[in-house]
Amino acid sequence: MDDMSIKDLAVELTVEITELCDTIKGKSVFTNQLLRSCSSIGANAHEAKYAHSRADFISKLEISLKECYETEYWLEVLYKVHSLSEIQYKTVSGKCGTIRRKLIASITTAKNNA
Repeated sequence: MDDMSIKDLAVELTVEITELCDTIKGKSVFTNQLLRSCSSIGANAHEAKYAHSRADFISKLEISLKECYETEYWLEVLYKVHSLSEIQYKTVSGKCGTIRRKLIASITTAKNNA
């Protein structure tokens, strides 16, 4: 899993979270927010590949990072309102954490090479 690109990991996470959200009833306010933030991680990482400049590249990755943090928030909310089991929560949170760490490393590298 660690050798996958950020975008590929984000697509995998989005698919998994979409399937989870399809099983959650009565919490559409939370699941809609979760789906938006999660899907935005990969979309912005993909856009970063086609950035116009290093600053644009960093900006897109920083947006992905913010969306990743938001995704972690909504996962925690759904877990605390008992819409996700502990195993589901730990699994998707762990994947989100992997993406977050890769984003931080990529942003740091891009800033240091500027």
